[in-house]
Amino acid sequence: MRGTLYIVAAPSGAGKSSIVNACLARDAGIRLSISFTSRAPRPGERHAEHYNFVSADEFERMVAAGDFFEYARVHGDWKGTARQSVEPLLAAGHDVLLEIDWQGARQVRAQVPGAVSVFILPPSREALEQRMRARGQDSDEVIARRLAAAREEMSHYDEFDYVIVNEVFEVAVGEMCAIFRASRLRRESQQQRHAALIQALLGP
Repeated sequence: MRGTLYIVAAPSGAGKSSIVNACLARDAGIRLSISFTSRAPRPGERHAEHYNFVSADEFERMVAAGDFFEYARVHGDWKGTARQSVEPLLAAGHDVLLEIDWQGARQVRAQVPGAVSVFILPPSREALEQRMRARGQDSDEVIARRLAAAREEMSHYDEFDYVIVNEVFEVAVGEMCAIFRASRLRRESQQQRHAALIQALLGP
């Protein structure tokens, strides 16, 4: 049975990575796809764990070779999901989660209509700015640019199947995990997963 592709998007600072990591710790059935990016690593980030860090030239070479499932330029840097990071896992029956922006999500939905998409919103603009500043990694100029971009990003929330407001972290994590559980109980998935049982129950 082919795995389900999950898409999770949010504006910078909304807590997407923290929620995703907490859900992955609770749900061993989902694999996280590691994106490629041309930006420099932030403090504490490690290659092949948080991102696959490559040069802009290398990223553009991969684009020309058709290596990406989706890609976009985000805050001046390239970011994308390589096909080899997703397709083999789905074909083997594993669920795969993509942490991407709304542009990438739109590209993926066009290729995988059955993908399940989730958008995470902050509880307020003030909270979003506080979270960005709490990182202590970006300058005032970078934060101002990210806040301006966040409003545009959030305007695309209505393109997603589910919306989570990250006001209380544990509640948001529980809601995300509930989406994963409910998705596996959809009729189409259960028909494939329990085909023999259904046949036995309905047979003569």
